[in-house]
Amino acid sequence: MKILIVEDDRDIAMLERDYLEMSDFETEIIADGAEAERAILAGGFDLVLLDLMLPGKSGIDVCRTVRELVDVPILMVTAMDESADKIRGLGLGADDYIVKPFDPAELVARVRAHLARYERLTGSRHSSGHISASGLDIYPGEHRVLRGEEELRLPNREFELLLFLAENPNVVFSKEQLFQKLWGSEYVGDSATVAVHINRLREKIEPEPKNPRIIETVWGAGYRFRAEI
Repeated sequence: MKILIVEDDRDIAMLERDYLEMSDFETEIIADGAEAERAILAGGFDLVLLDLMLPGKSGIDVCRTVRELVDVPILMVTAMDESADKIRGLGLGADDYIVKPFDPAELVARVRAHLARYERLTGSRHSSGHISASGLDIYPGEHRVLRGEEELRLPNREFELLLFLAENPNVVFSKEQLFQKLWGSEYVGDSATVAVHINRLREKIEPEPKNPRIIETVWGAGYRFRAEI
């Protein structure tokens, strides 16, 4: 599998490359944000390690552009003092983040975990039937969501979240339960990640995102998919 390392600090890029290649990954390093964006859009990568602070174009802007066009896991690499940018990155569709300085072994583990989850989602989806509820038609095997005649483009994480909730209609799940189910114990993030993805998902599936009727908030408990056939 091929990993794109987008990092302008040569020492960090070399460290990421060495550990990933020792783990049998193929890598390519790009130090400029605009150049990296062109490479991601051209395809050929199984995962992107995307630094936030880049020459040419910021990691945030790269993520914003490519996420609407390419479905590839994006792991953002951030500094300790970039907490606001972490939330922005997740809101734009990044799958996860890792904070500098990081343990290289943890980086490799996180990369493996994201690739495994991506493969499970894209290669082992339910292939029969579909879910029709609350004005949505969800086709797991095709990774498609329709609202009427409109097809909604959802990155893998948002699709996985919607599918899980729709497969368990009217059941309330806490943020912690959803985080454990969809991100798993291998991740170092926190359940606030769930709220970011719920809000992004609502913006796409809800007729009125500020007054959600499909994914409801049950105050003090969590979220539930309100199934109306």
